[in-house]
Amino acid sequence: MKIAILFISLFFALSGCVKGITDPSWIEITEWEMLPNSNIGSLEGEITHNFTDAWVYADGQLVGVFELPVRLPILKEGTTEIKIFPTILNNGIAATKKVYPFVQAYDITVTLVKNQTVVINPTTKHYDGVQFWIEDFEDTSIKFESDPGVSLATLVQANDPAILKYGSYYGLIAINSIDSIYAGYTLETEPLVLPKKGKEVYLEIDYRSTNDLITGLIEHSPTIIKYHPNVQINAQDPSSAVWKKIYIDLKDIVSGTPLAEYYKISLISRLKDSGVSGDVIIDNVKVVHN
Repeated sequence: MKIAILFISLFFALSGCVKGITDPSWIEITEWEMLPNSNIGSLEGEITHNFTDAWVYADGQLVGVFELPVRLPILKEGTTEIKIFPTILNNGIAATKKVYPFVQAYDITVTLVKNQTVVINPTTKHYDGVQFWIEDFEDTSIKFESDPGVSLATLVQANDPAILKYGSYYGLIAINSIDSIYAGYTLETEPLVLPKKGKEVYLEIDYRSTNDLITGLIEHSPTIIKYHPNVQINAQDPSSAVWKKIYIDLKDIVSGTPLAEYYKISLISRLKDSGVSGDVIIDNVKVVHN
């Protein structure tokens, strides 16, 4: 990653002088659009994404990694293959940009002309064969249960039209001075059997939360049940809270627990130290793998 960042910095440093070398062709890449995969159908759930960036190649050569939309000089003319890979902020961290392994690259052949701009509107969709576990809160029964020994708050369906964005319902955890902690996990009837040996596994969550939420996995093996805390989703300011999406990498936990037979997703939220109430609002919770 450090090499890629250095390359990008050098690219931009030189791009200001590129006309002194030769007149470049230009490409302008707009933001990603994600399309449904008809071979998967409803199994992929609501189509949402947060592909903020792209790895860009021209005729197989890396141009760089860029936040979209972007306009780029290309030192080529004529017929050129442009390949663009959907890129996420891994675990929500801007410094860890990664090609998302479950969606297709956008591949297009364009004709480049010096001092002219070709506009590219990239689209992507899930690969065939991608597997999903989904809680979208559309059914009356929720796939999470509260830990009876710990949790004071509960995860419920809600549909405030001022907040609702996807489907008919979202999940709500109201954290306050009375219901000061939520600790929950997926039901025993919803065991997650996940691929190991370095295979990619992700947890996707759409959220709009004014209280912190700690995500994790609970490992279930023949001899142990162990909690593995993972990524914290930080609270948003109530005055500017908006829907966001995060991609949480589960590969290290899953591959690092070779004896686990299955897993449960864990969610924990506690009242802030300030004592100010907050809501955890989530939707389209997905575990994705091949």
